[in-house]
Amino acid sequence: MAALATIALMQATVRGFDPSDGSGSVFFAEFGPDVFAASGLRLLRRGQRVAVLRGRSGAITALTLATLPLPAAADDE
Repeated sequence: MAALATIALMQATVRGFDPSDGSGSVFFAEFGPDVFAASGLRLLRRGQRVAVLRGRSGAITALTLATLPLPAAADDE
């Protein structure tokens, strides 16, 4: 049960997205191209609702559209 307390599932709104490298940001945090690549999504648009999973460090470890289930993601250290 302690492991569950260190992972947060939440929704966010896309603030920006760079399709040339797959990096972007949501209104409370940023994510790298590796997180986007693992999502299976092709594109995000500003203002779009997404579901995000944050690891122990607070970094986003997975994201998907708010209406889809999150993919399994390894928690960061």
